[in-house]
Amino acid sequence: MFRLRKPRYEFSGVVPEFYSVRLAPPLIGQGLLEAVEESTGTELALANSGRLRIVTDPVTSEPRWGRFGWKGGQSQVKYQIAVALNNDMGVTTSIYPQVDRGSEQTDRGSATRLSDDDLDLMYRYVVTLGVPPRRDLGDSETMRGEELFTQARCATCHVATLRTSPHHPLAELRNQTIHPYSDLLLHDLGEGLADNMGDGTATAAQWRTTPLWGIGLTRLVGGDEAFLHDGRARSLSEAILWHGGEAQSSRESYREMPAKDRAALVKFLESL
Repeated sequence: MFRLRKPRYEFSGVVPEFYSVRLAPPLIGQGLLEAVEESTGTELALANSGRLRIVTDPVTSEPRWGRFGWKGGQSQVKYQIAVALNNDMGVTTSIYPQVDRGSEQTDRGSATRLSDDDLDLMYRYVVTLGVPPRRDLGDSETMRGEELFTQARCATCHVATLRTSPHHPLAELRNQTIHPYSDLLLHDLGEGLADNMGDGTATAAQWRTTPLWGIGLTRLVGGDEAFLHDGRARSLSEAILWHGGEAQSSRESYREMPAKDRAALVKFLESL
């Protein structure tokens, strides 16, 4: 028997018509993901069911591949930092100079402004955060779990290997073979994971494929395990079983596996 936890939210005071609860995503490997060429995103979208989200560059107004944030709302790490500063902390930058206070909120005075130099320092720090190495590479159960992961077609979206371009401004991010286990595309994961708030062209049920690198260290880093966009899943097994929509067949493959195979697949994920 499987038991899944479903969140129920209550509000004091005004109840918002639209809302979405989000965990802060891990910051490791962001620079390497930024260094993947946009043509790679197009190739991945043509190869499977994922959707390449196109967003408008807030500086140049050009169309770009949105690959950062839970729904791929930003094309570059610096923009993701700037929008988080603005929306979550009320700190403006030259990229987002106005605080979004909402139509029902009054102006409470000038917001804190972060200089371009300080934003560049934050950007440099985030994009150079490294990815922890895999563990248990010689373990036979871990290797069998990786085979089961592929057989269940989990690797169709959680793509194991990508290549960074030779053109990123930071030399340490160029020409790298990386293993993020993500295609960085949007996928419909079904009504079970949908919130009631879309994000631009991303629907309520569409989420960017979460990179899995480092996921096995979640408890060590955070002291607990909480997975998916709102932390509802208390284990990797629960996270898998919440997948629906495009991932439903993979979920059912996992659900129907013998217990020892499910354990092996999870052990593989814990090695990442």
